[in-house]
Amino acid sequence: MKTLTFLLIVILCLGVTSLSAQIDVEGKLKNESNNRANQKVDQGIDKAFDSVEDGVKNLFKKKNKPAEGEKPEEQPEGEVQTTQQDEQKSGKPAGSPSLQSYSKFDFIPGEKVIFYDDFSQDAVGDFPALWFSNGSGEVVTLNNYPGNWMQITAGGCYYPERDLQTTDNFTVEFDLIPGSENFEVGFFLVAGDIKDPMEGGAIPGKAGVKTNITGYSVYYSSYLDGAYALDGNKDILLKGNEKMHLSYWVQKQRLRIYVNEVKVIDSPRLMPVGYKYNMLRFEMGDETKPYIANFRVAAGLPDTRNKLITEGKLVTYGIYFDVNKDVVKPESYGTLKEIAAILNEVPDVKVKILGHTDADGQDAANLDLSKRRAASVKAELAKNFGVNADRLITDGAGESQPVAPNDTPSNKALNRRVEFIKQ
Repeated sequence: MKTLTFLLIVILCLGVTSLSAQIDVEGKLKNESNNRANQKVDQGIDKAFDSVEDGVKNLFKKKNKPAEGEKPEEQPEGEVQTTQQDEQKSGKPAGSPSLQSYSKFDFIPGEKVIFYDDFSQDAVGDFPALWFSNGSGEVVTLNNYPGNWMQITAGGCYYPERDLQTTDNFTVEFDLIPGSENFEVGFFLVAGDIKDPMEGGAIPGKAGVKTNITGYSVYYSSYLDGAYALDGNKDILLKGNEKMHLSYWVQKQRLRIYVNEVKVIDSPRLMPVGYKYNMLRFEMGDETKPYIANFRVAAGLPDTRNKLITEGKLVTYGIYFDVNKDVVKPESYGTLKEIAAILNEVPDVKVKILGHTDADGQDAANLDLSKRRAASVKAELAKNFGVNADRLITDGAGESQPVAPNDTPSNKALNRRVEFIKQ
């Protein structure tokens, strides 16, 4: 009986001790929870102030760029702003525009590349070797967009080469990330004085057109003998931390300007006549520090029908892919649409689609990449443009049939091409 009584007393004491400990633990947990909640609020406030102060700096994180035909580096989990599942399904980052979203994009690049720079030959941290400036800048890589980019880090003038060999008909393309929400980027097409490119006021030389790109409008100022004409499109909304593709199409006096898939300016008498536009130049203030990539200038109008049907071979530089990718980029839409229209008008003609790469990367990888790219072109022509797939055969030559030495970005761009060969 005494033993039973003793056991009951022990159990009762243990229960009281356990209850007291539980109350004490719950109190500590509650206090700790409140402390952590307050810390979270403080951190959130600090983060908000940091975000306002830093703008979009944290969106961009450097990474290494793979060579053509090589696999890209694995990104640490959480850095790339896409999901692995989305990329596996589409072959491109989540949220990227589809080819179909460019259905009103009628831009067709020039037939021959006369200048190209993707900054692949430049070391990260260096100023691009093919560019001139009275300011500063460096080559960087970004965690959410592929390739090398030139970041302009101070106000000033930035231009490639001193005397570009443009013709009456030429095109200019580049990718741009403004880098801040309140941005204004100026881009000039200039008939300039190559001896003193930094002199002559806002626009050096005798004639030219300046395009101002802001978050809410794209407008131009046409300059001739000291006179300006202003016009533009104020119905667009651009974001400072997102990539945009700019396309300029000059046909004698006519100028068309596209931002992504949207034609924002089409003026038939804008370009002053009788001038050679030999200088292309960026200019911005100290507050705008944009990123620029894939700068391409091409001359001449492609004679697609004659090359494909009469001569039997069409070489096009207007079908685009990201480095090491086989997914057709949406800005290829205008070129594909024109080729498809010709193929659909002559339904008995069969065509071989042949892909080519530059010499960066391994031979076997480039051969495989060129074959996959040709197959992707066939799939897009059949799916989005109604071309009978039975009329199209595909193959790839990799880097084995260069048309230029693989020694400069412009020459490598000439070697990266798609050929359509009449069978």
